[in-house]
Amino acid sequence: MAAATEAEAGPDPRPRRGFWSRDFGLFFTARAVAKLGDTMLPVALAAGLLLHGYGAGAVGLAMASSVACFASLVIFGGVVADRVSTRLLMIGADAVRLVTQTLAAVMFFTGHVVLWQLCVIGALNGAAAALFQPGVASTVPRLARDVQGANGAIRVAESVMSLAGPAAAGMLVAFVSPGGVFAAHAATYGLSALCLVLLRLPPAAPRTAPGKGGAAFRRDLVEGWREFRSRTWLWGVIAIWGLFMLAVSGPAVPLVAADVVQEHGPRAYGLVNSALGAGTVVGGLLALRARPRRMLRAGAFAVLGFGLFPGTVGAGLGVPAMCAGAAVAGAGMSFWGVMWATSVQTQVRPEVLNRIHAYDVAGSLAMMPVGQALAGPAAGLLGTDVVLVSGGLLTLVVGALLLGVPAIRNLERAEDRPVAGSPVPAPGSTPATTPGRR
Repeated sequence: MAAATEAEAGPDPRPRRGFWSRDFGLFFTARAVAKLGDTMLPVALAAGLLLHGYGAGAVGLAMASSVACFASLVIFGGVVADRVSTRLLMIGADAVRLVTQTLAAVMFFTGHVVLWQLCVIGALNGAAAALFQPGVASTVPRLARDVQGANGAIRVAESVMSLAGPAAAGMLVAFVSPGGVFAAHAATYGLSALCLVLLRLPPAAPRTAPGKGGAAFRRDLVEGWREFRSRTWLWGVIAIWGLFMLAVSGPAVPLVAADVVQEHGPRAYGLVNSALGAGTVVGGLLALRARPRRMLRAGAFAVLGFGLFPGTVGAGLGVPAMCAGAAVAGAGMSFWGVMWATSVQTQVRPEVLNRIHAYDVAGSLAMMPVGQALAGPAAGLLGTDVVLVSGGLLTLVVGALLLGVPAIRNLERAEDRPVAGSPVPAPGSTPATTPGRR
């Protein structure tokens, strides 16, 4: 029997061509404003805690509380999202974060700022995000036939908001207070929830009614893992991505910041970050146009461009060269992100997609904090420049590994997903029209 249904939408409302519609526009707006708020938060936390006498360690602890809770719960969030209405789950998650960020705003407005209370708020936000995020993967293909175009548009919007968020937060801190940023952040969740309330989704793909109790929940969790590991291209990319996060992206974030600020000043670091953000916009726009038959192969070539980000900084090149390298890196990673998200959303059966996406997110994030934690000791032992240049070179290794796995490089583009409610291939089956699905 079918699982819980979404808001009534009648016949399949997705456009026959393209991806833009009233409902996709609502989801697009929800994702854009949420990204704006999320990129404002680090500025608010740093400025607010430092203003109230806390140090950098407290800032890191407050941020880590949210990330750690999200990473530890997102897999379970995927199971929940496959058992209930994803739309209602996302609305509930936004409502929780609206309340928690409003409480944080009150704390800063009143001057009653207690670190452990902010950490609890961060943990609640992370738990809510763990329930929200898995549903994103299954919502996009239900709203748009052109899944790649939809992902590209969302990527562009998120990139623009990533540029605007820190600047808006800085202005609010300067002219209002850190509490004003938290209030604005809470408002973005309120607007996101409103968009999702107005959203109409076609009925979810039929699936056997989920059982009740802990045993049924564990069965769903195991089924998600079985589906995940049965796809070589899927777990292969996640395994390779762990190396990328550990040796390249993780160390690059703190070491690039420290190196550029020390050698060229904070203004130069701002320029490099802006170039990185501008590159992600360009990459998203390219992903809107390019239609490679083997999406992960094209994405793997794009990943190679990320090596220029740590490489130009580690090589001691000037600010213009570093900005150029950051722009290429941003474009490459944005293009890869669209290719990857679209592959997952179109190659995986809808009734397990939320769980698969949860494993994807958890696996992708797992090694990043480890890489960030090891960045300092590695730089102390080998030197910052050596670690950054090595990261640039290891990007070539990551690209070669992605291209070296036949299941990854030969995965062919899936046909448009059938309309909601149409027959779904049985587990393990591979329709003749979609070679390479497994």
